[in-house]
Amino acid sequence: MASLRDLGLSEYEARAYRALLNTGPTTAKELSRASDVPMGRIYDVLNSIEQYNLVRSQTASRPKKYVAVEPSTALDRLLEDKKRELEEKAAQYESIVDELSDELDAAEPVEEQFWTAAVGEEETADLLIERLSSADRRIRMAASHESPQFDISEVGIRINERIGAALDRGVEIDLLMTPKLVDSLPKEVGKRYRQEMSDHPDYEVRTTETMGSSFYLLDDVEVCIQVPNPLDTGEAFAMIDLKDPEFATSIQEQFQPRWEEAKPLTI
Repeated sequence: MASLRDLGLSEYEARAYRALLNTGPTTAKELSRASDVPMGRIYDVLNSIEQYNLVRSQTASRPKKYVAVEPSTALDRLLEDKKRELEEKAAQYESIVDELSDELDAAEPVEEQFWTAAVGEEETADLLIERLSSADRRIRMAASHESPQFDISEVGIRINERIGAALDRGVEIDLLMTPKLVDSLPKEVGKRYRQEMSDHPDYEVRTTETMGSSFYLLDDVEVCIQVPNPLDTGEAFAMIDLKDPEFATSIQEQFQPRWEEAKPLTI
């Protein structure tokens, strides 16, 4: 059950405010009795909720009287306070991330061959999104068909978001697709391409009928390869991520002639 404590009030503060709604204008002594807040604490509690702008006081009266602000106004003020706190926390965390990113990125990368694999819809999508986010210079993508293991509406949009972020940090992106895959993309993907990416100088999309596999070539040293189901070649099964400059070069050599022969995308 929701409570005023969920919005930042203490137990005594919540009791005092609720009691004021029932009593109307009242003194601290009367409010202490009505709210079961000890007399030794009631003035501190009233000062606190007055700082939250949840009560108004009548200083001219003797003894001083207090009245509750209307609930809708009080709740809006508490909500705004919480939003402000969250924004400050978010800004603090972003600053920490920026500082740590500079520190961690300064470390020399280990140039050793390494591979990993993911099986299943969520795991495969997460691996692909992670690796796209890691590219620093260039991404070359080949997509021959829609992956049955992905919800293309959801994952396609997530991939588009990562592509946009990569472009923002200066990564060059080439995407080679089959016309059939272009026709299967959700409207949201095509709309964002037209509005945000089609004129970007570092982003180019071409189509070809000769692309028979799907892979992602990252910074000329790493390759993500979609693995088909051995029992049904039209069904995707997993994804392998391989960091190997020699293998990446061989993939690049297969990609380049198809890219040169492909047609620019019109959508």
